[in-house]
Amino acid sequence: MALLQIALLAAGVVSVSSAQSDWKVLNRFKVGGDGAWDYLTVDAPNHRLFVTRTSHTMAVDERTGQVLGDIRGQVHSHGVALAPEFNRGFITDGGGAGAIIVFDLKTYDVLGRIPALPDADGIIYDAKLKKILAVSGDGNSLLTFSPDIPLEGGKLDPPIKLGGAPEFFVSDGSGNVYINLEDKNMVAVVNLKTRKVMSRWPVAPGGQPVSMAMDMPNHRLFIGCRNPQKLIVMSAETGTIEASVPIGAGVDAGRFDAGLAFASAGDGSMTVAALKSGTWSVVQTVKTAAGARTMDVDPGTHHIFLPTAELEQTTDGRPRPKAGTFMIIEAGR
Repeated sequence: MALLQIALLAAGVVSVSSAQSDWKVLNRFKVGGDGAWDYLTVDAPNHRLFVTRTSHTMAVDERTGQVLGDIRGQVHSHGVALAPEFNRGFITDGGGAGAIIVFDLKTYDVLGRIPALPDADGIIYDAKLKKILAVSGDGNSLLTFSPDIPLEGGKLDPPIKLGGAPEFFVSDGSGNVYINLEDKNMVAVVNLKTRKVMSRWPVAPGGQPVSMAMDMPNHRLFIGCRNPQKLIVMSAETGTIEASVPIGAGVDAGRFDAGLAFASAGDGSMTVAALKSGTWSVVQTVKTAAGARTMDVDPGTHHIFLPTAELEQTTDGRPRPKAGTFMIIEAGR
């Protein structure tokens, strides 16, 4: 048996179980710079990472960690969406009355500032629908607009009221948007044609849903919950809960890639879950670093990138990033 295993390894043949569970940290890129951090967005064709840093947003080379550009002028940046065919990027700025910052993808110059709603947070680009989608936590709304929005006098579409505080969300490219309502312990299903909430699905046995990812071919949602700490597997067709698995504390992002579901948490863990023998289960918990709660995946390399910094304790018990220690962790197989 041992000789057979050696022969298989020599031939480049590995078991599915091994391929699912041999994740590790490959690199820690020391980036530096001031500010906290929130969402990270991968620009795979150009090997770039865009990461928000409160008052600015950095573009970083995913291969070297070199800073390529720095987009200034935000009050409290949260997320980045990229529309390459329009050579535009979009940053949610949740500070004050809320805004969407439009920037040039080649020069990183700020092109304009579109009024939004307070606490503008998660943002994505649906390339099939040619729509930018964002959520406003305090405004309890889904925001939509075209990526070629006029820079002077441009306005967002009328907001879609959700009846709860949204966090992250996904779009299926066919007009359906699935949105975590963190304060309601539900997923709201919005139809973009009618611009109405069609369903609200409970996430129990999870609670306080924050992160979301989607397996589009199999119409399946992966919802990261903070209380209780669960990764919920839900049918995107019926809202039926198919499974739940334990995850780390302080989840803030999730992704689905190559048959695996990922959930990154602020406690320094990244949960990897897979469907085995008809059941979803945890195949590995990767130790990343404290504070590495958000992430994105490069679909070309299947590598995952997580922003964080070295943390120090404060008198109020809340960890604070040490100045100049901001880093991006690269995980892969």
